[in-house]
Amino acid sequence: MSLRKSVTAVALTVAATVTGGPVAAGTTGTAAPPAGAEPRPVVGDFDVLWGVAVLPDRSTLVTERDSGRVLRVVGKTVTEVARIPLGPPIVEDPELPYEGGLLGIAVSPRYDQDETVYVYYSGETDNRIAKLKPGEQPQPIVTGIPRGQFHNGGRLEIGPDGMLYAGTGDGTVPENAQDPASLGGKILRMDLDGRPAPGNPVADSLVYSSGHRNVQGFAWDDSGRMFASELGDVVDELNGIAPGADYGWPTCEGACQDDRYTNPLIAWDHLEASPSGVAFHDGHLYVAALRGERMWKIPVDDNGNVGQGEALFAGTYGRLRTVLRSPDGGLWFTTSNKDNPWGEPRPGDDQILSFRG
Repeated sequence: MSLRKSVTAVALTVAATVTGGPVAAGTTGTAAPPAGAEPRPVVGDFDVLWGVAVLPDRSTLVTERDSGRVLRVVGKTVTEVARIPLGPPIVEDPELPYEGGLLGIAVSPRYDQDETVYVYYSGETDNRIAKLKPGEQPQPIVTGIPRGQFHNGGRLEIGPDGMLYAGTGDGTVPENAQDPASLGGKILRMDLDGRPAPGNPVADSLVYSSGHRNVQGFAWDDSGRMFASELGDVVDELNGIAPGADYGWPTCEGACQDDRYTNPLIAWDHLEASPSGVAFHDGHLYVAALRGERMWKIPVDDNGNVGQGEALFAGTYGRLRTVLRSPDGGLWFTTSNKDNPWGEPRPGDDQILSFRG
């Protein structure tokens, strides 16, 4: 296997667009700090906090990876609203944690009518995506996503086109990323019932892009261009996502002189990144970094070109997992310091913090 050389920053033009504009999230009413102020705690003391989604009433849903709990947050009040049945951990390396469990969560764009949210979680034999309604058990709509001790992907987002997108990992089987019959190592695009979305690159296939190692975050800019984070083997990546494009894993990583594969916009050393959640806000991409313990703030111009990133909060809050926009003019981000043995919990962890951006 030939790997691309480590690159600290590669700026390219994003080739693909997605119609429509991004959907802003709500908040529980906590105002973002003024520009230049330190982030403010919103709520904390979660156990391996993974996903965050905001309901139309501005309350918040939070997922805990290991417990399988979905929690509703109103102000500082936290209530369990569901507990997702998880499969047993996979333990191939007993010295490292199992990274499957309850991962991403997204709110139906028709929530006022259907009271539905979507969750991504690890079952008995696979990772799966399910509908979840109040008082009901999850109803799987996509099954068969490979799971492993690592590389489970897990991010869910409603795109500007109203479709549901999911980032998956290769399940520690690199060949899955290049196998069109596998849902592993892909970005998936589907309608709200889990069927392949109209206009997907291959009819009757959920696969939107392939050649990914472990996608844990993505977002769209104001022109509908899609960007995704990639936890790599030698280098980590920020990619501009084009429908049908192949991002090279496991043959290539980082910049690759092979026309079959799409090069990243930015490549980082693991010590700077291990990127997870992504959000777009006020002309910038924000990328939450786990091992890098920082938030990358990356300018995006009107043509989709990215500039040099600025590292925010380096080492201040520990591992950062999720970042999302809110209509109060700010951003939220979450810590992931209870993710043993990687993190060192600080007071309030795992927690949500608010900042202006």
